[in-house]
Amino acid sequence: MWLLSPAGLVLAVVTLAPIGFLVFTSFTDYNQRTLFTGVYSGVGFAQYSELLGSGAFWVSLLRTVIFTVAMVAGSVLIGMGVSHLLTRLGRAWRYTVTVVLIVAWAMPNVASSLVWNWMFQPGYGVINWLLGQLRIFGDTAGLNWAQDPALAYVSIWLLIVWQAVPFIALTLNAAETQVPPEYQEAARLDGAGELAVYRMITLQHLRPTLLLVTILSVIWDYNVFNQIWLVSRGGPGDATSTLGVFTYKTAFVGFRIGQGAAISVVTTLLLLGLTAFYIRNLLKSGEDL
Repeated sequence: MWLLSPAGLVLAVVTLAPIGFLVFTSFTDYNQRTLFTGVYSGVGFAQYSELLGSGAFWVSLLRTVIFTVAMVAGSVLIGMGVSHLLTRLGRAWRYTVTVVLIVAWAMPNVASSLVWNWMFQPGYGVINWLLGQLRIFGDTAGLNWAQDPALAYVSIWLLIVWQAVPFIALTLNAAETQVPPEYQEAARLDGAGELAVYRMITLQHLRPTLLLVTILSVIWDYNVFNQIWLVSRGGPGDATSTLGVFTYKTAFVGFRIGQGAAISVVTTLLLLGLTAFYIRNLLKSGEDL
């Protein structure tokens, strides 16, 4: 116990103390004035009642849920495909694809978001140039992805999926290589095709790992901020303003820090609910935590 005390103390300082201060701030009128004077007042649940009565919050929450579902579905499905592809490649190609995936995964999301933003820039962006060379969409040289809601979502979705696929693919591939080959061979001898073997044998063994990467993806994508802010700043208008962007604008642009803290607490409670769902499913399936 004494040996664990230093680590526990550090954990309490860097994790529990900020969370406690966040919850405390959500019950105050902490704002720009407080930053200069240190004066604030307790307002009870006023921040939460105002938040739950705000149409902007519910629209932002709905936007976040829809975008999260799209990002998680895309990254998990593509990750599953890449994972299965790795099992079919020869050793040299498998190592090459693995290194490429690790390099993409290791890229800091701020740096990759800035490069991504440059690639989609009107006038000199590589993507617009490539689309122009296809001669299918007409002249796309001046196409501004960030100023069109649908195109902004597409570019952000592509960026986040590109960043998420390596982790999902490598994690699922590690689990897929542990599937007993005799089960697959038995299914093939019984006349099952490759798709049926993957669905009935491989996926059954991948269920715990697939649930894990899915719930982690939900948590990460639900909280995504850097990519959206650096690509579109939540625009055009508030079209791509998810909860992360909405919280940032409330707390650090409008300096309604107490309200921003309340949004963060509500977001955390929602994510705790998802985590509880994940743990409950693990316990029901008999897996170890």
